[in-house]
Amino acid sequence: MPTLRSRGAVAAAAALVTALAAACAPGSSDDKPESKAPAAVSTDVAKAGNVTLTVWDQEVQGGLKEQIEKLNAQFQAKYPNVKINRVSRSFTDLQKTLRLALSGGNPPDVVEANQGYASMAQYVKAGMLLPLDSYDQVYGWKKRFPKGLTDLNSVTDDGKLIGSGKLYGVSLNGEIVGLYYNKEKLAKLGIQPPKTWAEFDQALATAKGKGEVPIAFGNVEKLPAMQLYGVLQDGQTGKEAVRKLVFGSGGSWTDAPNVQAAQKLADWAKAGYFTKDANSIKWDDTPANFAKGQGVFMFGGTWWAPDLNDRMKDKVGFMLPPPAQAGAPTATMGGESLPWSITSKSKHADVAAAYINFITSPQAMDVAVEAGSLPVLPASKQPDAPLLKEVASAWTELSKNDGTTPYLDYATPTFTDAFGGPLQELVAGKTTPQQAMKKAQDDYSAFQKKK
Repeated sequence: MPTLRSRGAVAAAAALVTALAAACAPGSSDDKPESKAPAAVSTDVAKAGNVTLTVWDQEVQGGLKEQIEKLNAQFQAKYPNVKINRVSRSFTDLQKTLRLALSGGNPPDVVEANQGYASMAQYVKAGMLLPLDSYDQVYGWKKRFPKGLTDLNSVTDDGKLIGSGKLYGVSLNGEIVGLYYNKEKLAKLGIQPPKTWAEFDQALATAKGKGEVPIAFGNVEKLPAMQLYGVLQDGQTGKEAVRKLVFGSGGSWTDAPNVQAAQKLADWAKAGYFTKDANSIKWDDTPANFAKGQGVFMFGGTWWAPDLNDRMKDKVGFMLPPPAQAGAPTATMGGESLPWSITSKSKHADVAAAYINFITSPQAMDVAVEAGSLPVLPASKQPDAPLLKEVASAWTELSKNDGTTPYLDYATPTFTDAFGGPLQELVAGKTTPQQAMKKAQDDYSAFQKKK
């Protein structure tokens, strides 16, 4: 995640990419790093000699932090000749600093490089990441992971297409953007978890009428509004239309269902269903406030589940966004967490590949479960806590129904600003749904013409 994260790129990252594009863009310059896959691959980590492997990650919260700490300790115990120099930053801070680090003379060996045009595609185009296909030949990642997941971490050499080309990363966790709810507050309000969008709208009105904050929401970074809009969009348009739109194979952001989703977001804001002054509240503060009792519902990623489970125990529940009709399949944003990638300047690429293989292995999936995180692949262990069981069940249901849609910030390198900004204005009542969607389409059209 953008972690969101777990999971998409924030406005600062998009702005940084734009600002540095001229300085770091590939072309005839001899400064472009070497990014060719190695001709020969060694899997013998023990014979690599004493190695310090520098790893940059954004696993700073709860179970995500716990799982990577455990995996790092296990890897070093297995290979005493390897010392892991771990540098952890929040998702926002990682996105702000990663490109500069990759373009420098001494970049980290392994990084979590966000998917999409704003990050991974730009890094690939600039020759900053190492293609992993040669390592896949010995570790078998494409056999272990479904094609849809490896496609998310694949980019063409020119950075013009995501979802195809060479493999540039492997992920550990699964992700869903779903609906958390405070069980105690629902009980006091006489509300059941909603089975349809109509029931959810009624629940929001009931909560507001009884003095509660219906939806905990913080949107300083702009990305939260994009995720909330995306959940509404999935309910209005259907998964295939969203997939085609984000990946550039059909549709327009100004199509009627997309405008209707923006109208719903505006209606909720006008009705006072969000936390007051939501645009001034940080994204990571939202689950903390929710755990303190501020809000009946909260849309958010499963990357928040371990922390919420620790703070709220059996007082919190999780479900997929409700469908239009009770019992119908639902779709929502998600897929897999930020992939672990090897930088093109790494002097220890073979050890880095072995490390990535270790932390995304079947055994690593069990460690994720133990830490309260959601593994991207089935694990032999199952979670014990009710909330984490609900998350695992939702992931199974979504996978069975092929209900995952891509994060919207994948659409263009500048989409977090170009669309997230207008959505901030929409939440504040300073623009209309039609105007917001036109700005999204203008940015999208301009990018499509350049590809």
